[in-house]
Formats: sequence, structure tokens, C-alpha cells
Amino acid sequence: MLQRSTVRPPSLTPMDEKPQGGSVIGGFVAAMSTVFWSFFGVRKRSDHDRDAVRLKPYHFILAGIFGAAIFIGLLLLIVHAVVK
Repeated sequence: MLQRSTVRPPSLTPMDEKPQGGSVIGGFVAAMSTVFWSFFGVRKRSDHDRDAVRLKPYHFILAGIFGAAIFIGLLLLIVHAVVK
């Protein structure tokens, strides 16, 4: 039986990647991009690993709440337009 070998990329440390934008707003924008692509289920493992090291948890929490609010708002607008 053949054994599969797994080659893993070297793990990222906070010193390997600099924060995008260097500010809270830059981190929030990067988190919004991450959450947007995650809603569609289109994320690379390397991007996920990089963002996990680079971004803070509260960026993801705020971006997720904001993204969900926009999604619900769009659904309500569509339903309102169809029912009218």
C-alpha cells in the first residue's frame, strides 16, 4: 500500500508578514475581504493561514457582523421588490 506524504508550507510567524495597511482600518478591510470570500466558500489554505497570523479576532467578528447585516439587508430588499 502506498503512503501519502504531506508537504506542509512553513508556518508563518508574526514577523514573517506585516499587517496590511498597518492600522485598524487596514486590518478591518483585510478581514472584510476574508469574510466576503469565506461566505462563498472560496479560500486558499495559504490565505487562511496568513490571515490567521496577521489579523486580530475582533476584525473577523466585526467584519462577520457587518457582512451578515449587508446580506440580510439585500435579502430584505429583494423580497420587498418581489412582493410589491
